[in-house]
Amino acid sequence: MSLIPKKGTVYVVDDDEAVRDSLQWLLEGKDYRVRCFDSAESFLSRYDPREVACLIVDIRMGGMTGLELQDKLIERRSPLPIVFITGHGDVPMAVNTMKKGAMDFIQKPFKEDDLVSLVERMLDSARESFSEHQNAANRDALLAKLTGREAQVLERIVAGRLNKQIADDLGISIKTVEAHRANIMEKLNANTVADLLKIALGQAAPKA
Repeated sequence: MSLIPKKGTVYVVDDDEAVRDSLQWLLEGKDYRVRCFDSAESFLSRYDPREVACLIVDIRMGGMTGLELQDKLIERRSPLPIVFITGHGDVPMAVNTMKKGAMDFIQKPFKEDDLVSLVERMLDSARESFSEHQNAANRDALLAKLTGREAQVLERIVAGRLNKQIADDLGISIKTVEAHRANIMEKLNANTVADLLKIALGQAAPKA
């Protein structure tokens, strides 16, 4: 049996030890990997953006609040799905967090089944975001292999220009365009023009 559960990581950030312990017990019992932090600051110092994970965070905490933590993650362009734990008086505040991209909020005391269902939704979203992030990184790595001239040729291929038109545009021979085109196909691991267009347009990116 693996020491790390398959379902993904759930970060819990709350300055109330009883809440952290309760959530950890509940979610580990459902085969999630749980990492608890008593402050937003300690979470930020340990958070690994390469991990498929989600975040459960209290709105009101000493030091940095859950709202401020959300703003920090937005600044970092983190795709980490967030759900907030709120008290009854915090609902308007929680609604505002959803306008900023939070997936949901749960009120204390919360129902276990509702929370587990929410965590599963968040991790599904995290897997999708992680996959998109990896595809974009792979695409960027491939495109970075191109020379400036090859990038110019690729831009025109994507625009639907023919070899002769590209040659005229760039003041080079058709044979040079063909050579650049062959290099581009090789560097981007593209077998067909359709593959090339998908990579250039960000629809797919083979592993570099």
